[in-house]
Amino acid sequence: MGGMLASTHQPRIAVLLPCYNEEAAIGATVAGFRDALPVATVYVYDNNSSDRTREVAYAAGAIVRTERQQGKGNVVRRMFADVDADVYIMADGDLTYDPKAAQAMVAMLLDEQLDMVVGIRKHEQREAYRGGHVLGNRLFTGILSKLFGRSFSDIFSGYRVFSRRFVKSFPVLSSGFEIETEMSVHALELRMPVGEVETVYAARPEGSQSKLSTYRDGWRILKTITTLYRTERPALFFGSIGVWLVVLALLLAVPLVVTYLHTGLVPRFPTAILITGIVIIAVLCGFAGLILDTVTRGRREMRRLAYLAQPAPEGSTATFPGRGRRNQVR
Repeated sequence: MGGMLASTHQPRIAVLLPCYNEEAAIGATVAGFRDALPVATVYVYDNNSSDRTREVAYAAGAIVRTERQQGKGNVVRRMFADVDADVYIMADGDLTYDPKAAQAMVAMLLDEQLDMVVGIRKHEQREAYRGGHVLGNRLFTGILSKLFGRSFSDIFSGYRVFSRRFVKSFPVLSSGFEIETEMSVHALELRMPVGEVETVYAARPEGSQSKLSTYRDGWRILKTITTLYRTERPALFFGSIGVWLVVLALLLAVPLVVTYLHTGLVPRFPTAILITGIVIIAVLCGFAGLILDTVTRGRREMRRLAYLAQPAPEGSTATFPGRGRRNQVR
């Protein structure tokens, strides 16, 4: 009886669209998601737009709200805190993501009880994706895989479907476009079941401009990855620094040892003192890494408990006949 009820349960679906000056595209984006998912509620969170984004979104049938703190990460923090649903779909309001793909992504999340499904961008239009961004995406994806053991095919994709237990256990700390990186690391560190669906990525419509700065935001993303590695892998982070300091100390000590073996004297006391200081710092780095690793494990356990406090995603997928190419991330 319980299984029958669970299988016919219709999940509450929320479409979340963070927006900043998207008057040219937000109306069609809202309409596209309303057509693709008639049962979903579409929310547009305006981030201090100076154009008619709010008015156009409201006219298209979206629930319009405002977040005054500038930056996509700040908007996502507000959306995840305020909106109550079983399934959350996050996309950009610039009409670059295909709303029809949401059917397959939601169905995959519910069928396989996943916590996050990432839309892998497949760009068929040359104008959709700048070459530098393709290279940067591959570079950062590789870095993330090396540092955390595994990664996603497209860590910067803004098209994602989340379970309630992901959203309500995710402590958003980012303020800008590095939010996608933080989401990816959060899922990887808690070993959440996740998946990927290939989606079409289109060029922006005329009148819509990208808010992403290649170099400034790329630098912020690199700093975010470094910070997350330091906080999530402190033993390896500080241990690596300690090892490099020991190697430096050994290189500096070679001439002193050779001189001592030949003369029995240590003529360069400043160098010897420097070597001693470097070794002391290396030892301190090692102990700092071990102590912080214990703290990190406790923080991870608390996040895991907050995650487990929410029910697993379940519900009927009868209204989602679409299915995309599935690729389970392991």
